[in-house]
Parts: sequence; structure tokens; C-alpha cells
Amino acid sequence: MRFRHPDGSIVHLAYCTNVHPAEDLEGVIAQLDGCSALVRKELGVPVLGVGLWLANTLADRLANSSVALNRLRRALDRNNLEVVTLNGFPYAGFHDRVVGKKVYSPDWTEPARLRYTLDLVEVLAELLPADASYGSISTLPLAWRTPWDRTRDAAARDAFNRLELRLAKTHETTGRRIRVAIEPEPGCILEMIPQAADWLTPYAAQSLVGLCLDTCHLAVQFEQPAEAFSTLQRAGVEVVKSQVSAALHIPDPEDPTARELLNEFAEPKFLHQTREYGGPGIDDLDMLDQLSGHASWRVHFHVPVHAAPRPPLTSTTDVLDESLEHLVGGAHPLTHHLESETYTWSVLPNAPQNQQELAEGIAGELAWLRDRLVGLGLEEIK
Repeated sequence: MRFRHPDGSIVHLAYCTNVHPAEDLEGVIAQLDGCSALVRKELGVPVLGVGLWLANTLADRLANSSVALNRLRRALDRNNLEVVTLNGFPYAGFHDRVVGKKVYSPDWTEPARLRYTLDLVEVLAELLPADASYGSISTLPLAWRTPWDRTRDAAARDAFNRLELRLAKTHETTGRRIRVAIEPEPGCILEMIPQAADWLTPYAAQSLVGLCLDTCHLAVQFEQPAEAFSTLQRAGVEVVKSQVSAALHIPDPEDPTARELLNEFAEPKFLHQTREYGGPGIDDLDMLDQLSGHASWRVHFHVPVHAAPRPPLTSTTDVLDESLEHLVGGAHPLTHHLESETYTWSVLPNAPQNQQELAEGIAGELAWLRDRLVGLGLEEIK
């Protein structure tokens, strides 16, 4: 989906395909022909943006086989789908029975992470629409917080310096401007905006490496959008991409009804980091006894933005709304890439039972976001 900002530039809105489990080319094409096509039909839009997730083996194949890449391109074209952004955070196995901390491996101290990201750069340079101002790839915030030391930080810095050189070369040789965006996440080396801004400052002038702002993660950490954007502005760090999502919010953890409903979200597949306002944090919902319960909680559980959880639970759409105002509500957009990333549909208390229901849910989120963008003065391009 495309929107024209009042300044004349184009803002792209897509949904992330990491909600789908396929990791090979045949499976990805099937999901494009199936659910993605249904989402576009539900929305009634001429072109639907998809933020592709490509597992490492598929990224390698596409980067090294024009035949495979053309098969993917044809699937996108026949379904009127376009790709301006890739999700390069999960490496593989994102729909294993238990994902947990495996999603942070390999991290940016390991050569495999750089190789994977470079493959994604090659693929996106080929898939990017000719009129797109740039392409974006989101990636993990270096690593999980432990173990970490100066040697590991130096290795990550070296990897990003090499990545930056490749991005510049790709731009020079292909004319395609591909940018990589570090995505802060609770529990990781870079979990809050000030940490990310500090680490990214050396790349501020080049602007091929920047930030992916996930509004769910921002909310979980109880960060204030206005302060976060001010920090980024002072550091000269650009928001390359934003994942516009909402976290689970528990206003009163001592409410027995809230605790009972929260148990429905305590599933083993994904990690659900939880923070207490003004207090400590935990790495998953099975550690709740370590929190006092005297102040509100926020949980790293991406919940649909258009459908509030059962009361007294709520979601952080207020943080999302405020973030959107900063991102695209000003004289010029702070980013041109917005991505809906609710990958948790399969583990929701009332999970969709089939592909049609999933497509309706994804379309519902995109329609909700479309209304917000139009309300901020953007014009949908039909």
C-alpha cells in the first residue's frame, strides 16, 4: 500500500510475512498466492506491500540463482505485490515449536549473520520497484545481552563496517539504495533508543545504516515516543524503517481477572519479555513472580492493533498513535517504510483457524493503520 505524504514523497505500508512458516521457495510462493493474495483482495487495493521474511537457505538460493529469483518475482507480479523491505531478524526456524532465544542466533559477532544480510541485500536490490527511493532490511540489535564484552562489540562493529561498504558498492553499481536498520528489542544489547542511538552514531552521516523503530518494543520498555525521537534527532540517526505494532498492557497486575487472562498469553513458542513500570524486568512470562505487581506491566507480545484484548487487559495503541504522529505527521516523513509485524497470530488466545481468517485479521490491521495515516494527512494512492 502506498500513501502520498503532503510533501509529495511516498510512504509505503506493508505486512511482514514472518507470520507465515514457509522457509523454502515453494512454500513462500504458496503463501504469496494464498494468504497475501487474500489480504490484497480483502483490502481492495491495486498493489499490496509485503515485507518478506526469507530464511537463510532461501536467501542464499535467491542471491545465487536468477532462475529462483525470477520465480519469486513472477509470484509477486501475478498477485500485484511489491517488496520494498525485508525482515532480516530471524535467521531460520522462526516457526519451530519453541523459538525463544534462538531467534538471536547467529548474532552480529558471527560471520553467518553478515553473510545472510549480504544475501538479502542482493535479493532486495533485484526485487525493489524502480520508483522506490530505497529498500530496507531490519536486523537484530547485535545480540542477546549475554555474553557480551569489548571483543564481541568490536567484532560486531567490524561486521557493520564491512556491511556499510557493501551497501555503498551496491548503490554505486546497481543504482539501488539499500539500507539496513538495527531493531532495538528488550533483553538485547541494544534494547532502548539511547543505547541504539549511541551505537549507531558513527553511521549517521552515511545513512545507509540506521534504526528500525518497533513501536511494540518501544512501549514494552515504557519509553516515551517524543523523548525517543528527540534522542535520535540529536544523534543524527535516521529511522530507516518502523514496525508499527502494539504490545500487551496490564494496567493493574493485582487484578485477578487480568492475571487469569494473562495466563492465556503465556505460550512457549516465543519469548515474551515483560517490564514493570518504574521497576524490574523479566525475560518471559514464567518469571512473573519476580515482579512486584504494584505498577503496570507491558509484555512483548505483538497483539493485533485493530482488536483490543479482553478487558481489563489493553494494548499500547496509544504509543503507536503517538509514534505515527512523529514518523509521518510532520512536514516531512521521518521514515518512508512502515511494516505491520504481528507474527503472533498462531499463538493468540483466539487464533485464526484457517487461511481466510488469518487474511481477514491481517487486512483488519492494515485497514486500521490506513485510517490512521489518512487521518494524519496522507493520501492513499489507489
